[in-house]
Amino acid sequence: MNLPPQGRPGAASDASTQGMPVEGRYILGADVGGTKTLLGIADSSGLVFERRYENAAHPGFPAVLDAFLADSGIAPRAIGSGCFALAGPIADDGRSARLTNLPWTVDAAEIARRFALPEPRLVNDFAAAAMGAVTAPVDALVTLQRGEPLADAPRLVVGAGTGLGMAIVLPQGEGWRIVAGEGGHAGFAPADAEQAALRDFLFARHGRVTWERVVSGPGLVHIAEHLTGAVLAPAEIVARSLAADGGERRAVDLFLAAYGAFAGDMALACLARGGVFIAGGIAGHLLPALADSRFLPAFNDKAEHAALAARMPVHAVVDDRLGLHGALRLAIA
Repeated sequence: MNLPPQGRPGAASDASTQGMPVEGRYILGADVGGTKTLLGIADSSGLVFERRYENAAHPGFPAVLDAFLADSGIAPRAIGSGCFALAGPIADDGRSARLTNLPWTVDAAEIARRFALPEPRLVNDFAAAAMGAVTAPVDALVTLQRGEPLADAPRLVVGAGTGLGMAIVLPQGEGWRIVAGEGGHAGFAPADAEQAALRDFLFARHGRVTWERVVSGPGLVHIAEHLTGAVLAPAEIVARSLAADGGERRAVDLFLAAYGAFAGDMALACLARGGVFIAGGIAGHLLPALADSRFLPAFNDKAEHAALAARMPVHAVVDDRLGLHGALRLAIA
């Protein structure tokens, strides 16, 4: 199939979707978050058109999709499959979803009828991110620990952002099977007196303390408040930590130590010898500090299983279109 005209606004070529067996048809993908939606169309050569939209400017997802199809100039009949990654729970039948932080409901059958499209697959946004992570090109990975990877072993994807997501990705034939998890809601296990004091601080406010209370954007805010008394946005904490040595740097250091411990615990739970992939926006923002932080020592600090943890490859994924790439992959899975 021919690509859309070269030079079209929003057009892109992307190695992470090259080689998709679309059998002469376009693939439609969407990553629908709480504030923004990223849509893209790919063919067998890769991603050929993408556009980002502010959700606040639209009454619902159908309006966003309508604008995107008009902008792309690609007729719905040319689209052979689709997958939408949504920041919210998917119904048990897999055909509808309600976004957690936006009063939008997406109904796959309604989308198909309204736009004359094949009924799209609906998946949770972190499942799409997990698929994007394990199929990411080498230049989208920053290796923190080479380890000794096993090709047929499970992969683990964890990602701290607004919450703390995790998924296990299993090789299955020529593809992958994604098993979503809620490890972020397991109980936080302090590794030292400093982390125990943080747990006590959080317990006094919230009761039971989960990993997500610590390893997430709100968790970073909690840590900085505990150490400095100031309530700052996560971006401000990161900026201050990178600029000067002070309370914010201590907060980030504690955060990354907890992040590493969580990732290592989950990796042991599923024996992720295929690799551990750190996704999510926070990892990207903290990449300059990640390699020399307490993240990796905490990941490997597993008592009698320290040698096993050290054999697990660990990669940070640097891709601001990870969910879209994963959705496009899942559209043909």
